[in-house]
Amino acid sequence: MQIAREGGRLVARFRAMGSPCELLAEEAEAEQFARVAGLVAREAWRIERKYSRFDNGSVLASLRRRAGRWVRLDAETAGLIGLAADWHERSAGLFDITTGALQRLWRFGEAVAPPDATAVERTLQRVGFRRLHCELPALCLPPGMELDLDGLAKEYAVDRAHDLVAERLDAPALVNFGGDLRVTHAPRRGHWRVGLETADGARAGGSVVALGSGALATSGDARRHVVAGGVRYGHILDPRTGWPVPEAPRAVSVAAPTCVESGLLAKVALLHGSGAATYLAACGARGWVTPARRDH
Repeated sequence: MQIAREGGRLVARFRAMGSPCELLAEEAEAEQFARVAGLVAREAWRIERKYSRFDNGSVLASLRRRAGRWVRLDAETAGLIGLAADWHERSAGLFDITTGALQRLWRFGEAVAPPDATAVERTLQRVGFRRLHCELPALCLPPGMELDLDGLAKEYAVDRAHDLVAERLDAPALVNFGGDLRVTHAPRRGHWRVGLETADGARAGGSVVALGSGALATSGDARRHVVAGGVRYGHILDPRTGWPVPEAPRAVSVAAPTCVESGLLAKVALLHGSGAATYLAACGARGWVTPARRDH
């Protein structure tokens, strides 16, 4: 972890969940800030290990090994699965954490062709929240099904980090994990000014959001996509078809009280494709949509 003082703010930087992460604070005492930053980093790494699809020691790997058997979940995991179940219903099936097997077919960020349509269709037989046997806190994963909590884990980690900071640091602070962020309270100048991601993933030159409290999360394809045959495929998959959402916006950002809520609203909006802005308006959400480009 690196800690520096920049323009009157203390900043701690580290990496977790494949993303650059940072904690910023104003008017904080350096030694106390360093202790809190260490707690934040360790909590991010703990959640990453626990819910990674690629770590053999994770909860998700354990569930795969015990497929076909009922497993009693710990309280934290049961809470996340329960939240996913709620949002599956609220989104009419668009938000679905059972797409792990589909994610293995798609190699986003690599110069490879999309998977074969037959393979996608075959894999869809192992996808679908309603196929999951779920009587929380117990769960039985059907053989061949894989859970994917990427749509929740990072935002949940931001909220956990926020709470750790708010309990221990009496100073305005901002937690930012790969562009998903939450603030404790407003700095002396009135607001945290956060640049929205542009279509190419940059934060310079785009719109600026003023945050005095709450969270902001972005879902988009700037960093994870495939271009093949002149077609750009974003990484957000429609669980009903197994393919990226057609006419999906390049990015959707949403401000809400918590990062989990912000992230879920952004992802479900993006899953609505060209109807993303309409969906956010119907929810009464404060959001920003970068439309799909027509040159791919």
